[in-house]
Amino acid sequence: QLVESGGGFVQAGGSLRLSCVASGRSFSTYTMAWFRQAPGKEREFVGGIGWSGGSIYYADSVKGRFTISTDNAKNTLYLQMNILKPEDTAVYYCAAEQWAPLTRSPRRDKFGSWGQGTQVTVSS
Repeated sequence: QLVESGGGFVQAGGSLRLSCVASGRSFSTYTMAWFRQAPGKEREFVGGIGWSGGSIYYADSVKGRFTISTDNAKNTLYLQMNILKPEDTAVYYCAAEQWAPLTRSPRRDKFGSWGQGTQVTVSS
């Protein structure tokens, strides 16, 4: 089970940090990712971290502004979002798949576990 938190309302240029807590054991064996879905749009990959921690990829639209990290002791995935823009407004979802290789732009169907999502709204 994945539970996201940290979403909210922020002005353009501001920051938010999302968290995703995973229940169960073996957190370090899971490739984790963040996706987002804006109204009327497809769910898109934001960034991910491979289960070995050796690979991290970001969508071009967030590169340099967002940072993914994990705390294996807390079974938690983070997404630090800085310099937020109105186009970052979306529901953000945490996703996980055990032992999965992480590619630069993975499809959503590569992940079998999903959180319920947390809303991020950025005003101009």
